[in-house]
Amino acid sequence: MSIYGDYIKSVIRTVPDWPSPGVNFRDITPLLQNSSAFRKLIDSFVHRYQEMDLDAIAAIDARGFIIGAPVAYELGCSFVPVRKKGKLPFKTISQTYTLEYGQAEVELHSDAFRTGDRILIMDDLIATGGTMLAAAELISRSGGQVVETAAIVDLIELGGSQKVREAGHSVFAVCSFTEDE
Repeated sequence: MSIYGDYIKSVIRTVPDWPSPGVNFRDITPLLQNSSAFRKLIDSFVHRYQEMDLDAIAAIDARGFIIGAPVAYELGCSFVPVRKKGKLPFKTISQTYTLEYGQAEVELHSDAFRTGDRILIMDDLIATGGTMLAAAELISRSGGQVVETAAIVDLIELGGSQKVREAGHSVFAVCSFTEDE
């Protein structure tokens, strides 16, 4: 967790019973609207990764882009979008993953990385881990090396961060929530 973790967590809004009854939605919009909080968020990632010799940030569609682009800029590395199926205009590779009710697919340009590139995967949150694991698989298939996976929020009780760790990837989250928080 970041030194700013408690502060960042305090700025995130919890919306009860959305999108369905019993779900506590963690809304990062107030965090993005608060310039001081947003700066602390980006600084949390930059401070963690500034000496890790990264080649690229692979950010997951779409909220991962919000944090991935400024972090890539600050670290002086490239930014690569991991998009939902059908959104990239060039030759792609794709990976299907399981959702709670069905499947989804993410894609990456086939020439996004060189063999051995050191990649940080970023998204807004880790829930069940499916999207993060699909992105990691795409990066591995393209020759890149996943250095770590990172998110603003880890929704611990959904087990995604544990699945990502079990797959052999390190996980960093600025803050975490449990169901009753």
